[in-house]
Amino acid sequence: MSVITRRQWRHHRLVQIALLVLAWLAGEAIVRVSGIGLPGGIVGMALTLLLLATGQIQLGSLRRGAQWFLAEMLLFFVPAVLAVLNHPELFGWLGAKVLAVIVLGTLTVMAVTSVVVDMVLRLTHERATA
Repeated sequence: MSVITRRQWRHHRLVQIALLVLAWLAGEAIVRVSGIGLPGGIVGMALTLLLLATGQIQLGSLRRGAQWFLAEMLLFFVPAVLAVLNHPELFGWLGAKVLAVIVLGTLTVMAVTSVVVDMVLRLTHERATA
């Protein structure tokens, strides 16, 4: 029987997934206790970011778990799709309006982001050449 070292245990995908879920649950608990008007997942993500920024958790201790969550992200949309199926009014004119707002909003965000990135790159290039 092989002995799992502390390092192997810390880099195990299931342990990392459990750490991320634990951060989410801690965020939920903080929101419930404090009454903050934010989702618990956001608070848990901020808590994780704080732990990463202060060096309490190494990036490698969460990388494989986070990659798994990103790879399986499509599964997290299933409940949302099922919720939409419970509202048939979204398949009519109202749904077309919501879809138009989503598409226009996405295009606006993409355009503004590209303009800002372009401006920052130009400023960075000008400072580097000056």
